Amino acid sequence: MIVVDSEAVSRLQVPPPLRDFVEDAPLLVIVGPTATGKSDLALAVAERLGGEIINADALQVYRGFNIGTAKPTGEDQARVPHHLIDILDPDERYSAGEFSRRAREAMEEIRQRGRYPIVVGGSGLYIRALVEGISPMPPGDPSVRAKLLERLRLEGLEALRKELLLRDPETGGRLEARDRQRILRALEVLLVTGEPLSRWIARQPFGQQRLRSEKIGLTLPRKVLYDLIEGRVRRMIDSGWIQEVRSLLAAGTSPEAPAFQAIGYRQLVSYVSGEETLGQALNLTIQATRRFAKRQMTWFRREPEVRWIEAQSLEGRMSDLMSMPCMKAFGGSDAEAQH
Repeated sequence: MIVVDSEAVSRLQVPPPLRDFVEDAPLLVIVGPTATGKSDLALAVAERLGGEIINADALQVYRGFNIGTAKPTGEDQARVPHHLIDILDPDERYSAGEFSRRAREAMEEIRQRGRYPIVVGGSGLYIRALVEGISPMPPGDPSVRAKLLERLRLEGLEALRKELLLRDPETGGRLEARDRQRILRALEVLLVTGEPLSRWIARQPFGQQRLRSEKIGLTLPRKVLYDLIEGRVRRMIDSGWIQEVRSLLAAGTSPEAPAFQAIGYRQLVSYVSGEETLGQALNLTIQATRRFAKRQMTWFRREPEVRWIEAQSLEGRMSDLMSMPCMKAFGGSDAEAQH
């Protein structure tokens, strides 16, 4: 989380009437598949409204994992304060529940400064945990995890994935076929509790108050989105992604670390270790990212109250966006004038 110095805080303070308005406003959430321009929109809206961004990406929390996660640049973070960026080491685990707790803390801090918290990201489960709440996940069992790791060594990941698909089709269907960390965790929950992970996620926690929110979703035609994904992956390679992976490994980050299980990073680990050619790693990353974007779109289409915007039409139309009825809850052009 960015720590704002006292001088910066004083510049962000606003008169009490506007602070009261901020505290009464719903939470603004920007969602959608990867590569649709969520971060650019969030920056523009934050500057227009006087807001700060809360990261709802499950991977931008990891220090050193910058290029492949499309982490906001230093320049972006100087334009608008960002929260929940670079808060974990690569070997630490992150969860929807942990995100929800940290995000609520950040929301309170931001509103105390008279600013609007703006949540942006493509992790549907994390956003649901924040807005609607999910039941606390059961703790892990080291003995069960050890047995699953032994099975992984003997049987391979595909056999465990097929077991998950059989016993928890909903979770198995939404996970990437090579997402070792989440497949093992889903099986661990099932074996420890006797209930599938999907049932735990769906269960509303007792006493959890749903947050008032306005959700803006970005969408693109599939062909356009898939082309953007391919171009984005190739630009990341040109920007030094492979060297970033080499540097992380040279610094002692284990290839088995949670952060290295991310799409693209695990494929590049295979490349730098000689298991795949660069062409193979690149194609696998593009394919996996496209499948991930499709799953994201399926998830968000099922979420209630998302107001969808054609991402292609965003450029030069901030005034139109701010005049949408749902945006009037945030003060619209009046808020811009006071910030």
